[in-house]
Amino acid sequence: MDIARGQERFERMSEQALRTFWGYVGCEIERIGEREVVVSLDVKEHHLNLIGILHGGVHATLLDSAMGLVAMLARPDVDVVTSNLNLHFTAPAGLGPVIAAAEIAHLSGRMITTQGRLTRADGSLCALATASFRVIDRKGT
Repeated sequence: MDIARGQERFERMSEQALRTFWGYVGCEIERIGEREVVVSLDVKEHHLNLIGILHGGVHATLLDSAMGLVAMLARPDVDVVTSNLNLHFTAPAGLGPVIAAAEIAHLSGRMITTQGRLTRADGSLCALATASFRVIDRKGT
């Protein structure tokens, strides 16, 4: 991957993301690298479900977002879309910070496979995920 090109695209996307679902949820980028992205969220009451734990949709949002970012950075000249997301909930998270770390598991011509972990600030595991992203050209194919 061309790191400079990926970084430029990432900066443009970061500005745009603030006006999208990403910004609404409150996700923050902690670290980006060639094959890893780390995203955080300070879990507030509105992120919880009715039994007081982090809503499963927020888990999915954080992990899909982190894995999507690492996939986008791996292929900065094309668009990628999630084609499959597998999520395994392992332990509840409540209020406070959570971290989603994602990395590239496999790259091929038209597919990118990623894996991610959602942890509490103390490092305890809340969820594991894998995702596949389809590489599409700017024309949508």
